[in-house]
Amino acid sequence: MPHPRHPRVLIIVQNLPVPFDRRVWLECQALVGAGYGVSVICPKGKGDPSYQALDGVRIHKYAPPPVTTGTLSFFYEFAYCWLATFWLTLKIARTDGFDVIQACNPPDTFFLIGLLFKLFGKKFVFDQHDLCPELFESRGDGHNRLLHRALLWLERGTYATADHVIATNESYRLTAFRRGHKRAGEVTIVRTGPDPEKLRRGDAHLEHRRGREHLVVYIGVMGPQDGVDYALRAAAHLVHVMGRTDVSFTMIGKGDAFDDLVALARELDVDDYVLFTGRAPDELVAELMSTADLGLSPDPKNALNDVSTMNKTMEYMAYELPVVAFDLVETKVSAGDAAVYVEPNMVDRYAEAIADLLDDRSRRILMGKYGRDRVENVLAWRISAEHYLGVYERLLGRAG
Repeated sequence: MPHPRHPRVLIIVQNLPVPFDRRVWLECQALVGAGYGVSVICPKGKGDPSYQALDGVRIHKYAPPPVTTGTLSFFYEFAYCWLATFWLTLKIARTDGFDVIQACNPPDTFFLIGLLFKLFGKKFVFDQHDLCPELFESRGDGHNRLLHRALLWLERGTYATADHVIATNESYRLTAFRRGHKRAGEVTIVRTGPDPEKLRRGDAHLEHRRGREHLVVYIGVMGPQDGVDYALRAAAHLVHVMGRTDVSFTMIGKGDAFDDLVALARELDVDDYVLFTGRAPDELVAELMSTADLGLSPDPKNALNDVSTMNKTMEYMAYELPVVAFDLVETKVSAGDAAVYVEPNMVDRYAEAIADLLDDRSRRILMGKYGRDRVENVLAWRISAEHYLGVYERLLGRAG
């Protein structure tokens, strides 16, 4: 059994490997810094070991499932990852032990593990990164009403099992009240704020502009719902309609739409202007963000994106980059005057907003300084970490 002065937390995440999942890694570091023992279960990234101890965190990883397509692939992936996670949970229960399971979604399937261990006195925390029913719809699968109802059922089961829900913003908090029937004291907002000490603009590396006057960057996951296709079509509009050949685009990140996006860039005849890096090391990311003129948040308006907090938007702000985004509720909450907001899903308007901002250096500087100040004083992770640790202090009866 863990020592009562050093309670242990097991964090389960399926969507990304750790520490590549920045939010989960910040949570891990906050817990370790406050004296908690922390174990993590997550899928392997390329070349990752099955186990590693990193900065006080014990990370257990399983091989990701083979890539499949179609509706049945959802069930296969969920079942595969659930069983791999359950096996590692049993292993960690015998070795490291834990007092709390924190499940990060998607998916909303791990409440069954939490429910089992609640029988043995463990607590269950739901760290809601996404609204899974809306995520399903945003990926173009909303016509499958049976699967949509199943996702709503899984979400309700997760809410019902959770001793506490961590919401990333006010919109998600309201969903926990409305769909999860949680009480006010059972939901805490913990925003995914960047660490301004680690994410800071440095010297420009002009070679990343690839011989052109301007560099525009995108950083983040590249799935069907993330709008990178809108960014590529805006780049094509800039180059082929507006005649702007002075701009290079660099797309940082990976996702299940990556290959399709590379093919789309060729189809739109902008592959000479657009560079895809895949997942990039932190050093390269810092160089690119420090060289860029602005950052792209091209997430289209839909039921999910309108109420979701986009981490990339705040990372741009940390590097003093103005942002071009579609007019979404939670994006405006995050960025305020650090972004230009475009009529949702209008590619030509998005391209025009990029061009206008590239041609107005003084405006870019003012927006960048505003964004950096907002990160340091409002959005920084150290502020969110206090709310995050407060959840565990209340659950486990620890003094702050």
